[in-house]
This record gives sequence, structure tokens and C-alpha cells, in this order.
Amino acid sequence: MSTSRRLQAVGAGLASVLLLGGCAAGTHPGAAAVVGDTEISVGDVDKTSTAVSNALGQPFTASLTLGELVNSALVEQIAAQRSITVSDAEVTPAMKAVVGDQATYDKFAKDPVAHDFLRQVATAAVGTIKLGGGTGITDPNVQQAQQAGQTAVKDASKNITVDIAPRFGKWADGTISQASGSLSEESAQAKAKREADEKAQQQQQQQPQPEPQG
Repeated sequence: MSTSRRLQAVGAGLASVLLLGGCAAGTHPGAAAVVGDTEISVGDVDKTSTAVSNALGQPFTASLTLGELVNSALVEQIAAQRSITVSDAEVTPAMKAVVGDQATYDKFAKDPVAHDFLRQVATAAVGTIKLGGGTGITDPNVQQAQQAGQTAVKDASKNITVDIAPRFGKWADGTISQASGSLSEESAQAKAKREADEKAQQQQQQQPQPEPQG
């Protein structure tokens, strides 16, 4: 499995939660999402999406990025409510497990933004397992603990409001779905850049070519 797919699969694996967030008045101006008392800005999502894409060497969309940030915020808040903590010693091996190989981990480590994102994903993974009664990613019954943790998060999340800005789509069943139903949709920023590049290329192609001499 590619690293990009492995990160995408976190929502269905260690760090996954299947839930429907509550609805409120909506996000604040400039916010991509509000999870309980945690606000995730549009700027942070775009910056993180770019950093993770560069570390992976392939696109990691804004929707996927926001989905993981929302999940991380949910698990963090629920774990805090139950006095469950995750130490650095537990997070580091989980970070390497998420990306799958040392070379990719090193690429994430070189970029503070990508590294922080990976740390949040790994922390949520360990937190989910602990919420299910496990001890961490090395727990002999990690799958059972993971599933129990997902159920615990789903139940506890009913009392936590999740609001997603319309440009990113809708939060449902632990993922952000856009109008097209595809998570591979490019962000508005990426789309604008692509369209500008395409227009410039078309204009260049339409310029009259010099007549051959002779």
C-alpha cells in the first residue's frame, strides 16, 4: 500500500471514528471546521495539505487533511474527558507505523508542518486504541481495542459539535464528502492555480508562430 493510501486509510484504521457530528450555527469566518472548542483554520488546512503532499510526493487533498485534523481534535477531546493521555514515547513509533517506512518518515520530519500533522494522526491512533481499553499500537489485541475505541468515540462524539465550512463539503461517517462524492477533489486554491496555468499555456499555444526563413 502506498504511503498516501496508508495515510488516507487511517480514517478506516487505527485513527478512525465513525460518527455524525452535531450541527450548530456553522463555522466562524476563516474557519475550515469547528470541533467542540477547537477551531481549525482554512490557512492551516491549505498549508498542511501542501506540506503533506510534498512529503509524500503525491497529492494529499485539503479534504483528507481536514478530515484527519477533525478526527484528531475529536479523539483528543474525548481522551481528555476520560483522563487518557498519550506520551511522546508512544507517539513516535506510531508515527513511523502510519507512514510505513523510514525514508518517508524522514521526509515528514524535515518539514515542521508535515511532521506536526503526522504527530496528530499518530496521537489520535494511539488515543483511539486506549479509549478501547488497549495499551497502544503494540497491544496484542490491538484490533479489538481499536474497534472498541471507535465505538467509544462514536458514542462520546454525540455531545461534541462538528461544523465543516461548505467549501470543504460535509462531515459524515468519519469522512468529509464533497458534492461530487470524491475525496480526490482539489482545493479551491489548487484549482485556481491549475486553471491559471492552463490558460497561460493556451495563450502561449495560440500565439502566431514565426514564418520559416528562406
